[in-house]
Amino acid sequence: MPELWAGVDAGKTHHHCTVINTDGTKVLSRRVANNEADLLELIGDVRELASDVLWAIDLNAGGGALLIALLVNHGQKLLYIPGRTVHHASGSYRGDGKSDAKDALVIADQARMRRDLHPVTTGDEIAVELRILTARRYDLAADRTRAINRLRAQLLEYFPALERAFDYSKSKAALVLLTGYQTPAALRECGQDQLASWLRGRKVRNSAAVAATTVKAAQAQFTTIPGVATAAAMVARLAKGMMALDEEIAETDTLIEGRFRRHRHAAAVLSMPGIGPLLGAEFIALTGGDMTVFGSADRLAGVAGLAPVPKDSGRVQDNLRRPHRYNRRLLRMFYLSAQVATRWCPTSKAFYDRKRREGKTHKQATLALARRRLSVLWALIRDNRTFQASTPQPGAVAA
Repeated sequence: MPELWAGVDAGKTHHHCTVINTDGTKVLSRRVANNEADLLELIGDVRELASDVLWAIDLNAGGGALLIALLVNHGQKLLYIPGRTVHHASGSYRGDGKSDAKDALVIADQARMRRDLHPVTTGDEIAVELRILTARRYDLAADRTRAINRLRAQLLEYFPALERAFDYSKSKAALVLLTGYQTPAALRECGQDQLASWLRGRKVRNSAAVAATTVKAAQAQFTTIPGVATAAAMVARLAKGMMALDEEIAETDTLIEGRFRRHRHAAAVLSMPGIGPLLGAEFIALTGGDMTVFGSADRLAGVAGLAPVPKDSGRVQDNLRRPHRYNRRLLRMFYLSAQVATRWCPTSKAFYDRKRREGKTHKQATLALARRRLSVLWALIRDNRTFQASTPQPGAVAA
């Protein structure tokens, strides 16, 4: 058992560190700047108090990254306590006020009492790079979705026929079209043949069909809506922005796949049906690529929201619900891969069908399959082997 527990309430510019002993008595409390020299001085002072110190922090990235790296490099044991956990726990401590010093004390005391907290590591270089790249791709995808919604809303205001004509989330040809022509009058003046030629010059596939669809939409509206010039300019800008986003997403996908395939667990992860380079990279990024941090497949399932928790009360028994706190991106990764696997993997399809016969809904059956696949993936990584598909036997339980 450690001799001291050091809790750190991390911030952008400063951290607050509180150290307690086995009785919960405070032996050190200090506000320290978030720079290397001051943090090294803090680590040295705490280590002088005792040789065995267990540190805990409420950030595992961002402003706490430098301190985490320094603690790991100096061989210090470190736990992660989510800020939400600290917030709920602080209500059981004396005083209604909130301060960095109190939060640091709560973090240290929780580390002293609890045995279910995650150890923190810096992660291998590839896992860290994948975390950065996948986070960026997640933001780009969200930006693209917002741009599509804004584009469609703007078109709907002055040219509803063209808004209905294409699926702008999938059609690159429609985006190219909007960079040059946005109004019914301009499209009618251009004409179908000239528009098809203009699209061919920009390497648009099926340019004749796109031109015909567009001109047909233009022939359906002769009324000019107020503000059409400004709205058309905005649509052109949004279309160009979406094309730029598509290029950046493609470049990011290439970077993600290149780094993921160099990871030591890439072969095991990719061998699982339904998991490609992007979902595999998401898994490595969100878990750090180190399964020992979680301890067991059950613990990882809890983090991913795939391990239901009981919500029993009185006569209501065996009432299982998804936990409130879990990693939604990790759940999304396993859920999407399970959906794909039901189409291409006979073993996964047999398991899914059995759950449906048991009365489960599509979502429940897919989540059950995702939970089973998590255990399989855990075993593959643990044993350093790849998935070998087997033909399910009638009446057998699929793995």
